[in-house]
Formats: sequence, C-alpha cells, structure tokens
Amino acid sequence: MSDRRSERSPEDEPTSSIPDEEWERFVRDSEQGSGASVPKEPSARAREVAARLKSGQGTRPEDRRTGPDRREPDRRATRRRRRWTLLGVPLALVVAVVAMRPSLIPGDPFGAGGGTEAAAELPAETAAPTAAPGPESLELPTLDRPFAGSPARRWADGAAGIVLPKATAVGDVPAETVQLALEQTRKLLVDANLNPAVVAGGHPKAALSVLDPEQPDLLDGLKAGLRSPSEAHDPVSLISRFDPDEVRLVGDVIKTRGRTTVGKGEFGGVRVRADYTFVYPVVRSDGSTEVTRTIVRRVIEAEIPDPERYRATPGLLTLLRYDEDAGNSTCDVHDGYLHPEFPSRNGSSAGATPSGRAIDPYDRSREIGKDGHACGTLSRT
Repeated sequence: MSDRRSERSPEDEPTSSIPDEEWERFVRDSEQGSGASVPKEPSARAREVAARLKSGQGTRPEDRRTGPDRREPDRRATRRRRRWTLLGVPLALVVAVVAMRPSLIPGDPFGAGGGTEAAAELPAETAAPTAAPGPESLELPTLDRPFAGSPARRWADGAAGIVLPKATAVGDVPAETVQLALEQTRKLLVDANLNPAVVAGGHPKAALSVLDPEQPDLLDGLKAGLRSPSEAHDPVSLISRFDPDEVRLVGDVIKTRGRTTVGKGEFGGVRVRADYTFVYPVVRSDGSTEVTRTIVRRVIEAEIPDPERYRATPGLLTLLRYDEDAGNSTCDVHDGYLHPEFPSRNGSSAGATPSGRAIDPYDRSREIGKDGHACGTLSRT
C-alpha cells in the first residue's frame, strides 16, 4: 500500500524565519530582565503564509460589492495527500499462520472472541484520541467477516458514524447558518466517501453540488480530474473511488469513525472541521476471495462565508483545507482511483517502493497533512 500527497517543492518554500520585530522585542525585554522566552522558529507552513502575505501573492481578490477595503477568501484550498503500503510478504505469512493456529502464541494476548464482527459498537468520538487503538486478534478478513482483526469492527456503519454537534450560534453567525454549514459538510463527506455508486467509480454529483463555484481552482480541478485524472488533478484527494474493473466492495458496509467541530470562521461565517477515517473491505473483481482493506482518513475545513461581505454563493461551502491519508493504496498512480494491494501479490505493484517507519492507519491521534510527498509502510490493515 502506498501514500501520496501533493506538496510544494523545497525550491518554492520561503526562507524567511523569525520576524525582525519579534527578535528585537525579545532582545529588548531580555536586557530589561523581563524573563522573555526565545521566540519559536515558525513552521514551514507559517513561513509560507507570512511570505505570501508580505509579498502580496495569494491575497484575496477585492470584493465585488464593497470595494478595495473588503477582501474575499483565497479560493485555493490547501491540499495534501499521502499513501501507505503493506509491510511485505513475511509479515503476511506470519499473520496467516497464527490466524490458522493461534495456539502458537502463548496465552490469549488478544482476548477470546476478539475478532467477532458483532462486538459492541464504540460510542461516538467526542474528542481527539490520544493513542492508537489497541491490538486486535490476528484473524484475517474474509467475505463473511471483512472487518475481522481490525479496530474498525467496532466502528459505526457508514453515515451513522458522522455525528454532527448541536448547532448553536457562533459569534454573529446564527444557529440556522451553523446548521446549514454542518449539513453541507456532512453531505460532502457522505457522497464523496460512502455513496456506493461513487465508491465504485461513479460521479460525486451531490458532493460537488455543495462546493461554491466561486472557488474555481478547486471545483474546476475536481471536474477535470474526474474527466481526465492526472497528478495535478486527482479526484481521490477528496473523493474515495475504486476502479470497478480492479476491485469491488465486500458487502455493503463501510466503517466510519471521526468527529466534526465548529468554530469562528475567517470570512464572517462558521468554520467546520471534519476529521474522519473510512475503512473499505475489498476483493479483486476477477472472482478472488482474498479480502484486504483500504483505510482512508480525511481532514477537511470548510466555511460558508458571509455573502454580504465576501464574494461567495449563499449556502455553499468554501473549502479551505483538505488533507488525505490513504492506507493501502499504491503510490504514484494518478488515474482517479485508489488501488488496494493484496498480501498474495505483495511486491508486484507498479507504484513506488514504500519506505520509512511503519504507520498505523487506525491511529487517529496522528496529525496528518504535514509530511512530504512520500510512500510509507503500514503496520496493519
């Protein structure tokens, strides 16, 4: 499995560091004995934003209604993608052997019945996890039990896992506008990641319908990617799709876990942040019964700007950020689909060779969207 993410090249990264004013203030305070702490080095992301604002590049276009003193949101959403791949055949063989003969492991380290599909469902996620889920049984997934051996077996089914917070007013934004922003975000998530027709390679009409056409770089890019995918315009950065000629879902359940939060927006609205992981059990379309899973985590941030102050379509989402972390999808393939890899075919992928420390795709305590373009390895699927 592989991980793929788009990111600015090092040559494009601004080199500015700590602002002169902040450093001079630190020196002055230190001489006066105020106990000032050394200012922190800004992150690459912070330097990029600061440089762009200082140079005037990427500033928001003038508002069509209120003149040059009003600005509109930058319509280019931040996008990052990453793919992770399998560890290799030896681990798969160990897992297979232990699954068939658990007596080879002393005791019952995973608990009796740990792989049953009927395990009690976890309560909804209400806060950011602080660690990865604990180990499960070493059972392999099957057609009858596609989530065996996975923490996702206790996750909610499909859209039931997208639980919205109660809509209340945020600053000057009334509760009904907050509710609309939440519902539009949920509609985007459900159609783009859980609609069976879309997952099977279809067109995400409902998802695209909630995105503001005043954000043409995003919307036109997604439409272009659906017509003719490329590295620059690959719809899987926001939409989970599989090639129906390659794989198909096992059953009709996609496991979902995550949370949605709201806060004050930057453009007169409410900012919605959605962080969800989707688990897709699949088999090859050639009639094979070998089951594997692709695990996709998405973090999106969206806002419905105030149309009285900014150039925006009332009721539609401006997408400010969308990060993707796909576990078990071949690296460096940009054809508009996720490409699961199967243990029995490990090493036969045409994608990039995975490397680096193994990552747990079920670990929702990890922050995503910071690593560079890379092909990583997975500790489990």
